[in-house]
Amino acid sequence: MRAMSDDHQGADFSLKPTLTGELVTLRPFRLEQDAPVIREWLTDPEVLRFTDGDPGTPPPWDEEAERTMRQWYGTRADQPDRLDLAVVDRATGRCVGEAVLNNWQPANRSCGFRILLTAAGRDRGLGTEALRLIVGYGFEQLGLHRISLTVYGHNPRARRSYEKAGFVLEGTRRQALRFGEEWVDDHDMSILAPEWSQHRGHPESPRR
Repeated sequence: MRAMSDDHQGADFSLKPTLTGELVTLRPFRLEQDAPVIREWLTDPEVLRFTDGDPGTPPPWDEEAERTMRQWYGTRADQPDRLDLAVVDRATGRCVGEAVLNNWQPANRSCGFRILLTAAGRDRGLGTEALRLIVGYGFEQLGLHRISLTVYGHNPRARRSYEKAGFVLEGTRRQALRFGEEWVDDHDMSILAPEWSQHRGHPESPRR
């Protein structure tokens, strides 16, 4: 993928690419095909625990939840200021999560990042590869300078994956989340374009 020039300040989010790695493919959502898996992660206690910080039992799925889900995921391909892609396990051809660039700040050439995986996609390296694919696209095709994320302190698995791909800890909001009877820190992490150009998401083995 080609790198954008330093004076590039725009980013074309209207193109929704398909990005292919060894383990996963990232592609635009196909609502009817992906809906069963989307329902699965929207009601997965572990997903809610790490994304919403909610330790409770998810409410029953109802017509309103179905309508909200379809409205959201049915319009992801139309968004001009963000990129939402389904994470597909190449071994099964099944959607196992999503990877997202959001909170775009054109003047600062920066975006936020988030990712989630269902149980079928965890602990096999799929998330790390998906992260590298979409972050690489952000820097090399969209011309971003900075991509940032937040991760709760009770999600060390995710933090290790982010560090493995080159994200750097910037700071910690101490005890920012009340999780049941515990207080949980919230960590800010980011990666910059010059860092990415050095290691391409493999900081332990630079210049791949």
